[in-house]
Amino acid sequence: MNKPAVFIIGFCLAVLFGVPLFFQGDFAKVPKGTAQVIIITPHNEQIRHEFARGFAKWHKKIYGEPAQVVWSVPGGTSEIRRMLISQYKHALETGKEPGGEADLVFGGGSYEHGVLKKTITVTIDGEESSTTISVPATINKEILHEVYGENSIGDITIYDSEGYWHGLALSGFGIVYNNEVLADLEIESPRTWEALCNPALFGKLALVNPAQSGSVTTAFEAILKNLGWDRGWQVLRRAAANARYFSASSLKPPADVSQGDAAMGVSIDFYGRYQAQAVKSSGGGDRVGYIDPPRATMIDPDPISLLRGAPNKEMAVRFITYGMTKEAQALWQFEINDEVDDDLGPERFELRRMPVRREMYAKYIGRMVDQINPYETARPAPYPDRNMRAFIAPIFSAMAMDNHEVLMRAWETIVHHPHYPDTAAIVTAEDVTDFDLKAMLLAFDAMPMIPTNTGGELSMATPDNRKTLKYGWLRDQWIDDGLWHPEDYGSDALKRETAEFFKRQYTLIVGMHTP
Repeated sequence: MNKPAVFIIGFCLAVLFGVPLFFQGDFAKVPKGTAQVIIITPHNEQIRHEFARGFAKWHKKIYGEPAQVVWSVPGGTSEIRRMLISQYKHALETGKEPGGEADLVFGGGSYEHGVLKKTITVTIDGEESSTTISVPATINKEILHEVYGENSIGDITIYDSEGYWHGLALSGFGIVYNNEVLADLEIESPRTWEALCNPALFGKLALVNPAQSGSVTTAFEAILKNLGWDRGWQVLRRAAANARYFSASSLKPPADVSQGDAAMGVSIDFYGRYQAQAVKSSGGGDRVGYIDPPRATMIDPDPISLLRGAPNKEMAVRFITYGMTKEAQALWQFEINDEVDDDLGPERFELRRMPVRREMYAKYIGRMVDQINPYETARPAPYPDRNMRAFIAPIFSAMAMDNHEVLMRAWETIVHHPHYPDTAAIVTAEDVTDFDLKAMLLAFDAMPMIPTNTGGELSMATPDNRKTLKYGWLRDQWIDDGLWHPEDYGSDALKRETAEFFKRQYTLIVGMHTP
């Protein structure tokens, strides 16, 4: 692609993604003389309301001055990341100083905030320019120790050791479900990720596109890291075959499950718990439930990052500091009608999130809506591999989304085979003796071999192979080796190539059906 084309595309992306940044926040309502902080966030209205109110109150108490949060809500975390990368890259390409439109990014997982600290480099007329999107925020070490203690939960760090991001809450990932729909289907409430694979859920499962949701990508990553690569993809493939859709928003599955349009959905914990609470509060009883599969999920911090070029840097650091206080941490889990008169807790909304500040569990767990201490239950994943995550979006898309219709037909063919066991559990080729059914299941669970730059092929089944293939294909290290068109991205090329493999496998299964 020539340089003018690159410039034009970068400019268009910057404008396209920049529009929500300027027009989602209500700048006009900031009173004159009021200090402000501009925050980009994927967080919902309830979180925004409580933290804006809480910060203004805290700031007045500590600094004696009014303060106001201006929110920008351009989309989910993945959209925010792409928007910022486009904006900062465009600034480099046009010789402008990066940033200047907002102060903070608040919300999303640690992976997304880790991307914001990585160096972006562009080459114009043979000269390289580089920047990072986020910059370190200087927080007193004594405060960090008071808030976090040891910088880990399970095998995950809670804040960036260089100060680029700091976790302000903790997130779990699990299954939201509708008990009434499950009763109609004669299905028990879920307890494990494998519950998503029950053939009776066909067309009744709500899933989200991981390419558009960082939280759902982390949920899928939890499945792979806790069940292993092979077993994890068996679960994800059967869940995808049961799916009624793949939403662009992680808010949709809890809502659809609540309304009975779906029986189950994969969800971040606070979306699922909040939906269950909303139904109960409106007289719906225990119709909606949520579960973190025991010993098979992961806890991830929900961070905040300081943006390069922040126009209100001092206020931004103050907001980060506020987010660590017990006043802010109480917003995540206290009840709105808390009987203790110490001015802690939310005003209007119970947010149902897990605080990151350790002392909250020691001192206040009795006042929490969800009396769960993640620091006691979190454990290292049995299959830790940081390279798994990079494959989730392209492989899931190829395996499920790009071939959903034929995937569903293949799944129907398998489960309606006369020798398919009458069970809600996962059935693999090892579990059956019928020759045709065994062949179908082998084809269904097969994973593609991936070409390499040496003329060979590698399986994705081992950590070493995944690392090699990640940097070769997904980080474009093999772009000059003829495996895909040089103007294409390796991730898109890999998705197309593997989609063809999966399509052949599913078509083969459908063709094996004998009326």
